[in-house]
Amino acid sequence: MLSRIAESLFWIGRYIERSDGTARILDVHLQLLLEDPWIEEDLACRSLLALMGSEVPGPERELTRQDVLATLAVDRTHPASIAYSLGAARENARRAREIVSTELWECLNTTRAKMPRKVAAEKTHEFFGWVRERAALAVGIVEAGTSRDEAWHFFNLGRSLEQADMTARLLATRSLTEASGPSWTTILRSCGAYETYLRTYRGVPSARNAAEFLLLDRLFPRSIIFSVSRAEESLRAIEPRNDRVGVTDRAQRLLGQIRSQLEYRPIMDILHELPKHMDSVQDATSTASEAIRQRYFPTNAAPSWTGENT
Repeated sequence: MLSRIAESLFWIGRYIERSDGTARILDVHLQLLLEDPWIEEDLACRSLLALMGSEVPGPERELTRQDVLATLAVDRTHPASIAYSLGAARENARRAREIVSTELWECLNTTRAKMPRKVAAEKTHEFFGWVRERAALAVGIVEAGTSRDEAWHFFNLGRSLEQADMTARLLATRSLTEASGPSWTTILRSCGAYETYLRTYRGVPSARNAAEFLLLDRLFPRSIIFSVSRAEESLRAIEPRNDRVGVTDRAQRLLGQIRSQLEYRPIMDILHELPKHMDSVQDATSTASEAIRQRYFPTNAAPSWTGENT
């Protein structure tokens, strides 16, 4: 496959998943600001911007939820925003137009065209729901109509890396405002995991079980372990191993290391230092993404968002 096509498919997958993940994180966090009057809004907004790798304004300016919404939702020039991600997904689809299906192109083109430039405070939840629906539609089109060849594996690889990164960021929001952070029930709901969790654990979410489910469950598609394992599978399919000893592919090695660190560490140890472990996941996905770029499409500069190591 042409390097240009592979790169476009990889970034379509990442940007679609990034728009979905950002919408989920913002929905949880901004809803929490509305429901809990004891949260210091300025501090919470600064923490959220930092978590998303965005530049945080100086202390002379007090931040509000509208500032966060303007920066991370509708700013078309900000690399961490939903609007930027949807526009970038559409642009990458245009670059790979000869291989991208008409249905996917029309979906991304329509989504980009209907992206609002401003969202009213009372419409934020509705807006985030719309973003999630459009992302789900784009993914569904690819899953239903693409052969499981290299094209699908590059799309799946980008999507899986971004999904692991976004779940790690969402879990990190648990510690943004200390005791006033989002409940585990809220986090599970934001991942679309609440009902599946109840079927699995048959009880009210506890910190241990909810974290274990979102981190380590091998059957739930949004868990970090599932996403990392799926990325490893696509890497092996793109370039099957011929070596008899070890793993020579750097991206596979990085993903295998972070998967092993999570799988073989007691869940309570992870919970005690959750932000640290989630930072490790984000670093691993970012470094693996750069290793993939260097190996499969080295001629172009890596698209990146604020805070991502390249």
